[in-house]
Amino acid sequence: MSEYDAFAAIYDDWSSHMTEDVPFYVELARETEGPIVELAVGNGRVAIPVARETGRKVIGIDLSPAMLAQARDRADAEGVELELPEGDMRELELDESAGLIYSPFRSLLHMPSWSDRRRVFERVAAALQPGGRFSWNAFVFDPLIAARLSGKVRQHAENSRIWEHVEYVPTDSRIDITAWVGEPGQGERKLSLWWVSRSEWEGLIEVAGLEVEALYGDFDRRPLDEETREFVWVARKPA
Repeated sequence: MSEYDAFAAIYDDWSSHMTEDVPFYVELARETEGPIVELAVGNGRVAIPVARETGRKVIGIDLSPAMLAQARDRADAEGVELELPEGDMRELELDESAGLIYSPFRSLLHMPSWSDRRRVFERVAAALQPGGRFSWNAFVFDPLIAARLSGKVRQHAENSRIWEHVEYVPTDSRIDITAWVGEPGQGERKLSLWWVSRSEWEGLIEVAGLEVEALYGDFDRRPLDEETREFVWVARKPA
């Protein structure tokens, strides 16, 4: 069992505020020749639209059997082809080199250490075909937002049935999230994220032998500026 199994029943609500990423990853997939792979596929929130809009199979990898079971049911209902092996992105291996590997919804922030993240990037680089792309998004850490939210209980999103308590742990660059369903104290679930700076992302790209193709300030491909709160990266394996 994965710790993320507990989130499967509330994942639609948990991810309801993240919608702009879907057309971004769909567009990348349309531009791609070769296999398409999603890391941390969850319940197929992004993979299913990608498969539907491209008419192609998407390989979706996840640690959570409960999430994968939902993804299989939803793919069958939508009539799209997903290949959904249970696995750890740190051990990524493909039978055929991919044209696009992507990891949406800040999923790479679940990696707790530099060595974990480096392992993912190295496995991705090995799995990409020459000229293939790796794309992901992650929040830009803002200490002012952290100070405002840390230690408080609030709704996860407007009109959400999920309540959460967020605790920032600066010495570990970690965010601990406790989530409840219905009201605080009910149906408790927990997860942690580790924030990553721009320079650390650039270092991971470099050590994996990839190159930065683009760094956007949001999914509409706007340039990075001082107001940016979401990194949207596209890296490429040299041809």
